[in-house]
Amino acid sequence: MDITELTEKMHDFVRSKGWYEAKSRRPQTPRNLSISLALEAAEILEHFQWNEDFDKDDLAEELADVALYLLQLASISGIDLEEAILKKLEINAKREWDT
Repeated sequence: MDITELTEKMHDFVRSKGWYEAKSRRPQTPRNLSISLALEAAEILEHFQWNEDFDKDDLAEELADVALYLLQLASISGIDLEEAILKKLEINAKREWDT
């Protein structure tokens, strides 16, 4: 499954919950999705807060949450995430990095 197919599956899920409806209690706006993305990313830190041990399944679930919000935010903002990632990799390849 590629990034486009994952994005469509994510949209199917959100639609099934009615979150794209005008009067949704969970408006799927770029602002709200950005907040949700940051909150989910912070939840990843909880797995490492006091030590380096972590439950792989729990961490995988949090990483998936972050990925889903990222896919949705990019999509509703009109950003081709795959293209943006490839472009950023090109930019980073040309950068001078500390060693």
